[in-house]
Amino acid sequence: MAHPLRFGLKASGQGITIEELRAVWRIADEGGFDHVWDFDHLASIGPAGPDRPIYEGWALQAAMAEATKRVRIGCLVTGNTYRHPVVLAKLAVTVDHLSGGRLEFGIGAAWAEIEHQMYGIEGLDHRVGRLSESLQIIKSLFTQERTDFDGRYYHITDAIANPKPIQKPYPPIWIGAQGDSTLRLTARHADVWNISGGDPEFVQEIIKKFDAACGEVGRDPAEVRRSLQFGWDGKDRSELLELSGKLFELGVTEQVVYLRGDQPVRLAEKIAEALPDLRRLQRVAS
Repeated sequence: MAHPLRFGLKASGQGITIEELRAVWRIADEGGFDHVWDFDHLASIGPAGPDRPIYEGWALQAAMAEATKRVRIGCLVTGNTYRHPVVLAKLAVTVDHLSGGRLEFGIGAAWAEIEHQMYGIEGLDHRVGRLSESLQIIKSLFTQERTDFDGRYYHITDAIANPKPIQKPYPPIWIGAQGDSTLRLTARHADVWNISGGDPEFVQEIIKKFDAACGEVGRDPAEVRRSLQFGWDGKDRSELLELSGKLFELGVTEQVVYLRGDQPVRLAEKIAEALPDLRRLQRVAS
């Protein structure tokens, strides 16, 4: 099953102004990108520490929905432990309606220990089990008139969830995964597997693990699109094209360029200028 090569931009929501975010969203929408992303953290991440300004990821997606007309929007990826699955499902449906059916639903098990410690958020020690139950609940809320679920971590009874998503049966589910247990969850539930990162050699090896996980759950790995986010310093376009081409050869068809650094808008503009060359990679490969 061949999937088209698609490109996105990601502006995390930390160390960036609202004006810069809006400018990036406009570039993604008007520049012909397929999707535009933020991330989901409550405190900033990275070597500069947790105290930099950072905005909430689902509020930003609602703003993206209103600020754009055609580009698809999402979060790479939502931290499951931060919200009850009923709340998360309601947020997702709201953004899907605000955007006219353009939501890509990204989710992962969460990992940032400092956030859970600072804010007293429970569940990191059982994050994979919680993610498994959340996925089952959210899919049911998206599709069923009533949902009952009696799990280890979540319990809901005769739960109503209206309206349903515009997209049927629900927005595409992107799951970020790297470990063995989360790869199996991804194989079972995902429309798109978001590879956590790494160079082409790492990607090649973890794809083998994912294909094996698909075999364990009885799913054809070709059904699941593969995505990866990566950075570019904006200097040498040939480096961007070379990396993108290598990833596409490995089957990574959903490619997201992460706007790191202190000039995200200028970097987004440079990637938009390179987008026609990036699009040609698929035609060359075929």
